Amino acid sequence: MSVNQVTRATDIVREAAHALEGSTADYDPLLELIGEARFVLLGEASHGTHEFYRERAEITKRLIVEKGFNAVAVEADWPDAYRVNRYVRGEGADTSAEEALGGFKRFPTWMWRNRVVVEFAEWLRGHNESLASGRERVGFYGLDLYSLYTSVEAVLGFLDKVDPDAARRARYRYSCFEHFAEDTQGYGYAATFGLTESCEQGVVEQLVEMRRRASELASLDGRVARDEFFFAEQNARLVKNAEEYYRSMFRGRVESWNLRDRHMAETLDALVAHLSAEGRAA
Repeated sequence: MSVNQVTRATDIVREAAHALEGSTADYDPLLELIGEARFVLLGEASHGTHEFYRERAEITKRLIVEKGFNAVAVEADWPDAYRVNRYVRGEGADTSAEEALGGFKRFPTWMWRNRVVVEFAEWLRGHNESLASGRERVGFYGLDLYSLYTSVEAVLGFLDKVDPDAARRARYRYSCFEHFAEDTQGYGYAATFGLTESCEQGVVEQLVEMRRRASELASLDGRVARDEFFFAEQNARLVKNAEEYYRSMFRGRVESWNLRDRHMAETLDALVAHLSAEGRAA
């Protein structure tokens, strides 16, 4: 680029930029642009950068308080994020945000187990506790699909409590993965190149059975049971998509990224449908 082109580009950025000065009004122009949007996507230029995480948290707080958003959906695995969801909604056994974030054990753990996220989760729990009776609490959810084995355990844990026979069927279907000791890429390689039988049929059958019995499994104990079934069903769907994802990694990188993106979009759609069905505007 010539000097003139660089100067022109710099001028354009300077004209469009909005300085952050540490005041409560820093993001007023952004909130005005958001208007009545139903979805707001907040990105970051790099994972793990404190300043990006801090500013994202501050924007999210304002969206919740001023715009009435009731769901935070992040680039994190579904079961790990749902443990945080239980905590911020005053459910589950965890006694602190740091403890609730303990489910994030897959590299890079620092993406979510960091001080900014701990502080945000504590703020979110406090916000939910401050709401008047009958007001819908804000949830925290994960959209990603890397938690194949954790999601298997979540499905089995749910079925063990509500239907031991169904749990036995699920264990048989998921036992296909046991030979790989949680090495998901090892499974994907072996299944793609014919070194082992694919687990595809079993994971599809498990998801189909859970969806076929949805009304039965989700009506055990009011709304809490429906939430727990939704959690389990999404884990079953994640296992199905993750199984396909790890096989697709060895067929082409573009295909695997597209599959991951579709999974996250499907998860968001399912979450919106679930919250709307429960009378929680989403």
